[in-house]
Amino acid sequence: MSEPLLDQLIDLSRYLGDPTRGYAILGEGNTSVRIDAEHFWVKASGTTMGTIEASGFVKVHHPTVMAILDDPSAGDEEVTRVLKACLVDPAETKRPSVETMLHALLLAYPEIRFVGHTHPVYTNMLLCSKVAEEATAGRIFPDQIVSMGHKSVFIPYVDPGLPLAREVKRRVEAYIEAEGVLPKAIVMKNHGLIVVGDSPKAITSATDMSEKASRILVGAYSVGGPNWMTPEDVSRIYTRPDEHYRRSRIAS
Repeated sequence: MSEPLLDQLIDLSRYLGDPTRGYAILGEGNTSVRIDAEHFWVKASGTTMGTIEASGFVKVHHPTVMAILDDPSAGDEEVTRVLKACLVDPAETKRPSVETMLHALLLAYPEIRFVGHTHPVYTNMLLCSKVAEEATAGRIFPDQIVSMGHKSVFIPYVDPGLPLAREVKRRVEAYIEAEGVLPKAIVMKNHGLIVVGDSPKAITSATDMSEKASRILVGAYSVGGPNWMTPEDVSRIYTRPDEHYRRSRIAS
């Protein structure tokens, strides 16, 4: 029987994993969708997004995953135990993605239904460079703001899995307190991109725009450096009513 949310997740994952886009190859990247308050689908570890089928996802129990985030004593053995214990189907043999904890904490926000994590080539050119934080801190053109928000959350390199999830949690909470809104994009030094939203289109639009902006920035750095938009100009685009309307249309 078809499950609409899972079908959407499959389509989203294949889009992000299409090798012609360069966002994720082989077993790279992971995606998820919240089913209800207690369950979500997440990509199974080692599966390939570009050709993924329904069997490439596992259904997990959200509260079981969330509990480990607040356990300061948890290490690799506890992560392994939780990734097994959270499976809704006890007969399931596939293991959830190593980033399942990261997906769980983001899907806990009611406004977020889908999460897409990729390693786009041009975005990672910047994130693996010596100017990673500077290159992802500002905005360079209006449509980047429309699709990706007025600023991104920057994460220094952290060991993937539970340590990364805890650092993302801390920095997203700080962002929300400072900005008063949820981020649309999270950029991770020497790692990749996370995009969140309430629809698959919100995820693909922001990922596409991140890669376009990154390609422009790579070029701009080669000819003297980026000409950043001013905070006032960024705020103007971010708060304009017509841009709010356009943003909603793009993400729908």
